[in-house]
Amino acid sequence: MDNETKIIEIINTETEAFDTKNIELLLSIFHPDMVWPWPPNGDAHNPLEWVMPWGRYNRKRWHKYLEDFFDKYDLIHNVRKTRKIELSKEGDGAFAVVDVDTLWQTKSGDKLHWDGRACKIYTTSKSRWLMISQTGLLNY
Repeated sequence: MDNETKIIEIINTETEAFDTKNIELLLSIFHPDMVWPWPPNGDAHNPLEWVMPWGRYNRKRWHKYLEDFFDKYDLIHNVRKTRKIELSKEGDGAFAVVDVDTLWQTKSGDKLHWDGRACKIYTTSKSRWLMISQTGLLNY
């Protein structure tokens, strides 16, 4: 399997994990040094405005965050489209540009809409590709 196909496989795994609320599947694609900066909204293109609510990847802590999130929200739809995959010439780093349209709803009807474009960053780790970072969703 070539490296681009491996990146596509990670993107599809992430989508499936959200579709099925499978925490273990989602955690399986994260590098131990994963970080995830979030803009406060889709128009916050200036990184001076971004926040880092989860800190560096910690399996136990991130599992709890995801468990709480999945308990609170039901998935209404999850549409993702990969726009670009770029691999380093060395074959050890890559990024994917993915458009996300994911709608969640609480039991009381409150909605949370993830809508925008993410840059997902990957690296090889022990000859396996993992996500090491991604930007939160931005509007373009």
